[in-house]
Parts: sequence; structure tokens; C-alpha cells
Amino acid sequence: MFTHAFAADPYPAYAWLREHAPVHRTVLPSGVEAWLVTRYADARETLADPRLSKNPLHHSEAAHGKGKVGIPGERSANLMTHLLNIDPPDHTRLRRLVSTAFTPRRVAAFEPRVRELADRLIDGFAGRGRADLIHEFAFPLPIYAICDMLGVPAEDQDDFRDWAGMMIRHGGGPRGGVGRAVKRMRAYLADLIHRKRGDLGDDLISGLIRASDHGEHLTENEAAAMAFILLFAGFETTVNLIGNGTYALLRNPGQRRLLQDALAAGDTGLLRTAVEELLRYDGPVELATWRFATEPLTIGGQRIGTGEPVLVVLAAADRDPDRFGDPDTLDLTRRDNPHLGYGHGIHYCLGAPLARLEGRTALSSLLGRLPDLRLAADPAELRWRGGLIMRGLRELPVEFEPVPR
Repeated sequence: MFTHAFAADPYPAYAWLREHAPVHRTVLPSGVEAWLVTRYADARETLADPRLSKNPLHHSEAAHGKGKVGIPGERSANLMTHLLNIDPPDHTRLRRLVSTAFTPRRVAAFEPRVRELADRLIDGFAGRGRADLIHEFAFPLPIYAICDMLGVPAEDQDDFRDWAGMMIRHGGGPRGGVGRAVKRMRAYLADLIHRKRGDLGDDLISGLIRASDHGEHLTENEAAAMAFILLFAGFETTVNLIGNGTYALLRNPGQRRLLQDALAAGDTGLLRTAVEELLRYDGPVELATWRFATEPLTIGGQRIGTGEPVLVVLAAADRDPDRFGDPDTLDLTRRDNPHLGYGHGIHYCLGAPLARLEGRTALSSLLGRLPDLRLAADPAELRWRGGLIMRGLRELPVEFEPVPR
């Protein structure tokens, strides 16, 4: 596990684990030992188990202090108080506060801006007849979208793009680069929050500042941490949804034609089920974020000790044949699809509606404007980014008939 070959196609290994060792203790590349949960029923139960804490202070080792669990640099940058690291009652309070700012109405109203961004990015390479869809489309689209939503001024958004790029390289950049990017982002967010307190607008950071619940407000540290995690979790998952999803469609031409025909006929219903199936088939989040046992418990017949880390393998659970018929086949018409791509339980991804909106918009724009899109590389030569939690391509070279302006 965790080799380059495994990263390219982890699904055979996960199938073996589901059958022979569904709850398996392994040593991760960081040296931390953790339990991997691979069957759907066990995964769903584990994600909702209140005996598993999200707070890394419950880890039985001091690995959290060395940046071996969680997001590198978040501790030293004082960004720990976000929804991925806390439990009830603090989690309940913060999620309720943030939900008042991150509403379905706000997300739905953002669709025209996302489509405008998608079209602008396609305009940048449509005339060339070739592109790298990760660097030129899947990466910049969600970073600019979430910056707009947060209220980051346009003149500062390229800085965010640079910091975000450093954060998702997962070892591909200079040593310590992720930590430095996190600290720079933290300093910028603190300053932006301070400035917005005197001039509140209709953006998400202003909404976080306004948010209150029975007289309680987010502290400045909490607001900065929440803005950070909305940015971090809100762009990398969408980069991978667009990248992995497009790649899956290019590798399954019959399904791609089915979706293109539906879109050409004005049928957006298939687009919705397609995005859900792409999330299940090769989703952006391979493993759910860290959990730590607060007391001894049993998962799938295995005894887990207090303080031991547990990682739910979403990619394995979502290909479990005991839950999904023909799970290794991409079927955009699949209706019975309760995948775990964005988690389950109280930690279900708050930004999932925005990610789905961006995924639908990106795919419809790409397939509508570049109908003959095709892969321009041998699949065996494509590289996948390192890292434990996320799953995504480093690049996705494509060709198409140039579209004159």
C-alpha cells in the first residue's frame, strides 16, 4: 500500500482488504499506526460513532504535535478550532453558527458566478486545442470561486492560488512549504477579518463575523480557522471531483456520450445523478479525516484501544459489492447511491452543496463547449498526488478541436 502503483489504482487492494481484513491495522508513510475501515456497513457506523473523537489531543501518541496527523502547519498557525478537529458540544455550537452564514440560498445564488468562472477559464485554452485540465481548469475554478464567496478581494486572489497550490503538493514542493503557506494564509485571514469588522458585506467572512447563536459569536481565532477550513476543504475536494470525474468520463466513452446527449437535449437530471456516481466511483476524498478512540470499542470484530487512530476508507466502502451492485462499473444512471463521498453523521461535509454545484457546472461547461474532448496521455503515465486523505491527479492533459474566439 501507499506506493505509486497503489496510488494509481488502489481499488484491487481495497477489495482484498474488504474480503480478508476489513478492519486492518497498518503503518502509514508518516510512521503513525492506524486502523483502516473498508466495508460500507462498518464505515457508515464508524463515521457516526460518538466514541470516536475528531480532536487529535485524544491520540495516544504525540504524533499530532509533529504534524503527522491533520493538516500540516495548522497547529503552529493557531488554526485548530475548526469543524474537522472538534467534538460536541463545541462542534455543535460552531457548526450551527457557521451554518447561518453558509446557507443553501447563498450557495444556489452563486451558480451564475461559477459558470462565468468556468467559461472564462475555458476561453483561456479553447483556441489551443490542448490543455492540462488540472492546472488550467479544475484547480483555479474552485479556488477563485471560494475566494469570491469568502470575500477575498480580486487583487489578492492570486496569492491564495499560490498558497493553495503549495498546500496540495503534498511533498512535491520545497521542504516546509506547506507550513509556510498555512501561516501566510492565517496572517492574511486575520487581517481580512479585522478589516471586514468595520465594513461588513454580503460575503461569507462577513457572515461568519455576524453569525451568532443565543448571543454567542465566533471568536476571531474561530472565524479565521473556519474561513481557513472552508477554503482548504472547499477547494481541494472540488479540484479532485472535477479532475477525477472528467478522467473517469474520458475512460468510459459510452457513459460520457450518454451525459453529453442528455445535456445537449437540455436534460440536467442525468447531470445530478452523474456527479453522485462520480463521487462514488472515484471520489475526491479517499480516506475520511482522522478519528481517535476515546474508549475501547469494537469495529468489524476488531478491538480498538483508547487513543488509537481510525481512518475510514471511503474509496473502499463506496465500492463494496454488499451495498452497490456492480460497484467497479461507472453507471451515471445509478439511482440507489447512498455513497459516503462527503462523509456521514455530524461531520458530513458542510461545503458539499457548493462542491456539487461546482462539479455540475464544470462538467456541463466542459462537455458542452469541448464535445470532442479526449485524453492526450497514456493513462499509465498519469501521476497522482501523494497524501493520505485526498485522491487527485497531478495533471490531466487533453486534446480537442480548437474553438476559435
